[in-house]
Amino acid sequence: MSGSGQQENSERDSGARGWFGRLRQGLSKTRGGFLAQVKGLVAGRIDEDTLEELEEVLYMADMGPSLVESLLGKLKAGEGAGSDPQTRVQEIMRSCLENPESPPAFAPREPAADEPRIIFLVGVNGVGKTTTAGKLASRYSAENLKVMLAAGDTFRAAAGEQLTAWAERSGCEIIRHKEGADSSAVVYDAVQAAKARGADVLLVDTAGRLHTKHNLMEELKKLRRVTGRLVDTAPHEVLLVLDATSGQNVLSQVREFGPALGVTGLVLTKLDGTAKGGVALGATYESGIPIRYVGVGEAAEDLIDFDADAFIEAIFGG
Repeated sequence: MSGSGQQENSERDSGARGWFGRLRQGLSKTRGGFLAQVKGLVAGRIDEDTLEELEEVLYMADMGPSLVESLLGKLKAGEGAGSDPQTRVQEIMRSCLENPESPPAFAPREPAADEPRIIFLVGVNGVGKTTTAGKLASRYSAENLKVMLAAGDTFRAAAGEQLTAWAERSGCEIIRHKEGADSSAVVYDAVQAAKARGADVLLVDTAGRLHTKHNLMEELKKLRRVTGRLVDTAPHEVLLVLDATSGQNVLSQVREFGPALGVTGLVLTKLDGTAKGGVALGATYESGIPIRYVGVGEAAEDLIDFDADAFIEAIFGG
């Protein structure tokens, strides 16, 4: 192999190790928390007593009833028998994620060749929507795409300033109105600007008042309608941002936002701050909505593409 080929392979391997290393480090609390108990329970033969204890541990991990019942049902049915107990549990988790309880109701759409890809980021306050928008802007910019940001959260103080800082950091344009302005007007202007200036990607940060409030959902639906009138297929993706430290609230937010807003993907933030990373698996299994990204730190590169095999390997200490 030539010297340049060896260097390329070395850089690729180093990048892969760095990616998995960040994932593994970010999930250290999860690995040292409930999964330490799971590994202890399945160190020997899986019997009725073990299954009862395992059920309790999985519920404590906020995996949600649907995933817990499916996983235990497969164990009781003898699925994966012949493998060592830990491998059985890992393989059944993979199987559950590959075959969710229900298929996703919505899928990402492709923009026309001359139109920007428009991505909405939705979710309740405090989950990290603005930070996620900034990290995605950095990622797309690093791929030499022309990126624009829309500061659609005009209700939260300092949201615009925070997104502006990310725009400056990633070299992106930002469309922003004054605090308290009509967010649909911001999005209208942003879509028009993205089309006129030949942007490849438009990332729309949105407001996040409590998901139980009717007015928030109506506001977000209005943003969808405004965008759809300007670009027929838009929004092309709707990413629901979820705070992994909020436990079972993650599942309730998926149930509320998913069907109402046509969510096409999940983003799990703050996984490095919780010992209950199993909530990520429960959320995607129950809803069928795929996890697109997981956040395991504050840096832009700590927003990682979700890979089920790597995720399970990392939380089991691979």
